[in-house]
Amino acid sequence: MQKTSLHFDYIILGAGLSGLMLAKSLVSDPYFSDKSILLIDKSEKNKNDRTWCFWSENSHNWDAVISKQWNKIRFKGSAFDAEIPLKEYSYNKIEGINFYNSVFEILRASKQVTFKTENFQDLTETKQGVEVTTDQNTYTASKVFSSILPPKRLKNQKAFPVLQQHFIGWEVKTQESVFNPEVATFMDFSIKQNGNTRFMYVLPTAKNQALVEYTLFSEHLLPKAEYEAAIEDYMEGLGASQYEVTAVEQGSIPMTAYPFEQHNTKSLLHIGTAGGWTRGSTGYTFSYTVKRTAELIRFLKRESDFRKLSLNDRYRWYDKLFLDVLYRNNDQGAALFTQMFKKNAIAKIFKFLDGTSTLKEDLQIIWSLPKKEFIKSFWGLK
Repeated sequence: MQKTSLHFDYIILGAGLSGLMLAKSLVSDPYFSDKSILLIDKSEKNKNDRTWCFWSENSHNWDAVISKQWNKIRFKGSAFDAEIPLKEYSYNKIEGINFYNSVFEILRASKQVTFKTENFQDLTETKQGVEVTTDQNTYTASKVFSSILPPKRLKNQKAFPVLQQHFIGWEVKTQESVFNPEVATFMDFSIKQNGNTRFMYVLPTAKNQALVEYTLFSEHLLPKAEYEAAIEDYMEGLGASQYEVTAVEQGSIPMTAYPFEQHNTKSLLHIGTAGGWTRGSTGYTFSYTVKRTAELIRFLKRESDFRKLSLNDRYRWYDKLFLDVLYRNNDQGAALFTQMFKKNAIAKIFKFLDGTSTLKEDLQIIWSLPKKEFIKSFWGLK
């Protein structure tokens, strides 16, 4: 097949969370009304392939796609077990398919966006911008935003520790009423740790229905059967003798303070996980993507050289500190998070994890954690 060349102002590689949120923000802002945008993804985004959760004081921008909200969360560790009222906050769940459908409806109405279901192959920078090659065409653009993380990028470096937040989650429907649909289990560390940081994450939508997820913060992934066996054991402990698995989700998110922005160029910007838009110490993505997208939109209105966009704030340093401790003592994650939730108000924790806290609040959080290992990491990193 002969390949054709088409030019756009912006090309966005990847129609995941960051790519779609950026496209939505661009077409929703009159400043960019004259920009043509090409969105490329290998998938048509017509399946419910994942779930995003985030906490918020108000969620009006996303109310239409929030499928469930909780006003209480449960944290369970060996020394602390509590149902925590969120007060002015809510914990919100968004199904992937609802997010995709909502954003694509806006993109189709804008007439600025062309969506191509093609496999990305390569990109080359030119004097005019960037040339992008897929399995079907070659496109050019003045600017390219890429959410594609080269698989060897983190493997080929040794300066920054990399853990994985890896999980398998089952949507289950039980015969018995074993869930409280008003309380989301944020972290349940009562399960065997086996030398790692392991917890159960439960999002109930009815007394007999929930997403039950087995999650680890560790360096290496497990055989699939080990995740499944852990979920089965947990369901048995809840008293669920019979249940149906209606859906499965699986993922692995790199947890690192690696400076992804060093790979940005004048015309190429990495976004999403590939750009450091995932909070390194927790893997939380949705709220951070909202924050980073807004920063990028403001940047595009005043600058054209992507090398000038910096993400190196004090939270990067906190992530380095926390990840160094967790990397050296991977079995201590339960103790670290238990101290955090036991000794701090939930609003302060949420602000710290979202990167919106004050320096005083940051120091209060850090001071509440086990000090010996953090001091060791502090001097080691310094």
